[in-house]
Amino acid sequence: MERAEKRELVATLNVQFKLNGSVVVAKYAGLTVANMTALRGKVRAAGGTVKVAKNRLAKLALVGTELEHMAHLFKGPTVILSSKDPVAASKVATDFAKTNDKFVILGGGLGKQALDVNGVKALAELPSLDELRAKIVGIINQPASKLASVVAAPGGALARVIKARADKEQAA
Repeated sequence: MERAEKRELVATLNVQFKLNGSVVVAKYAGLTVANMTALRGKVRAAGGTVKVAKNRLAKLALVGTELEHMAHLFKGPTVILSSKDPVAASKVATDFAKTNDKFVILGGGLGKQALDVNGVKALAELPSLDELRAKIVGIINQPASKLASVVAAPGGALARVIKARADKEQAA
């Protein structure tokens, strides 16, 4: 890799570290190409990115970002999973680690907050932004549907009273 390419990679990683909500660092030694392709596909589907970079370049890219505290995680063959959604990268990494024992989560970062392995797993258990948005929409829609049923209830009750009265008169 030439110097210009290295500078470009460091600049790209630096922007990625600044813009993304969460970053997960993991060891990937021993994974097959098919496994890495599957991981990349899952992360991309969740709205994130996967990067494999030399540790020295990744540490340089961390300088000046809120994630600078993660520099100690870059030892050996590491892969960087990142996403704008604070939960997506953690969810994909945790799920992938369950099925691939050679994929080992080292830690990560959520803004200025450093995450160890347990922190990444705890973050993965939280609902994603889309799930939270769906819950909020459901909560907002719930009063409207209850209001509609309350408004319709007196009409229905009146209809049942009239029908009961008619049935009573027919029986008599």
